[in-house]
Amino acid sequence: MAYRKLGRDNKHRRSMLATLTKQLIINEKIETTETRAKEVRKCFDKMVTYGKSGSLVSRRLALAFLHNDNECVKKVFNELAPRYKDRNGGYTRIIKLKERKGDNSLMVILELV
Repeated sequence: MAYRKLGRDNKHRRSMLATLTKQLIINEKIETTETRAKEVRKCFDKMVTYGKSGSLVSRRLALAFLHNDNECVKKVFNELAPRYKDRNGGYTRIIKLKERKGDNSLMVILELV
């Protein structure tokens, strides 16, 4: 499976994706660059899939990815997974904004459907 490196080494990239995923779970909307949003979407879909499974193994995998943040995992398993129980993927929407002034990166809003 191909993935974007985002100009970071492996540890920094995984930490950044976990942090952005936590912020998306907490706030249900984040503003970021388009490439980061596309990668965070994959991570968030995996978290919701874990939540829909509901097993202890899934909860532990979600905790491991989200840096042992119990509040985020509780929200995924108790609120978000039941919300998307009839939906087979596509839990997020990307709305394009204008380019960032400094480096012309396309900014987007990533929000839950």
